[in-house]
Amino acid sequence: MGRNLLLSLALAFAGTAAIAHLQHEKPAEDSRATEERSFGRQGDAKQASRTIDVDMDDHLRYRPAKITVKQGETILFRVKNSGRAMHEMVLGTRGELKEHARLMRQHASMAHDEPYMAHVAPGSTGTLVWQFDKPGEFYYGCLVPGHLEAGMLGTITVHKTK
Repeated sequence: MGRNLLLSLALAFAGTAAIAHLQHEKPAEDSRATEERSFGRQGDAKQASRTIDVDMDDHLRYRPAKITVKQGETILFRVKNSGRAMHEMVLGTRGELKEHARLMRQHASMAHDEPYMAHVAPGSTGTLVWQFDKPGEFYYGCLVPGHLEAGMLGTITVHKTK
C-alpha cells in the first residue's frame, strides 16, 4: 500500500511538472501589444518593413534627427547609446513627451516601461518596434531629466498612403 501511494504521488508530481513546463513554454499574451496610441501601436518585429538605426550620445542629440515613414509601415528601431550616461528613445506627440518629461523630473525614481520606449544603458543597443498607422508629425525624445529640455528630440513624419 505504501508503495502504491509513492507511485501515485510520483505520477501526480510528474504530471503537474509537465503541465507547469508547458505553461511556462507558452508565450505570455502582452496586453500592451494592442494598445492604440495617437502615434500608432506596438509592431511585430517579423512584420517590420525596415530597420532604422538611431544613435544617442552625451551631446544630447539623436542621429538621425529626422525620420520619414509611410502610414501603415512597421519600423524596427535599433537604438544605440554611444554615450556614458543613460539615454532613451520614447515615441509620442510633442505634448505627451513634454508632460511625461515633467513627471519624470518630479518623480525621478519613477519607472516607466512601455512598448513605445527603449531605455538603453551606456555602450548598449536596444530595440523598439512600432507601427505608424496614422499620418502626421510625431517625435522621439529622451525623458531622462534635463535631456529633452536640452534638445534631445527627434522628428518622425508619417506620410499618408494614397
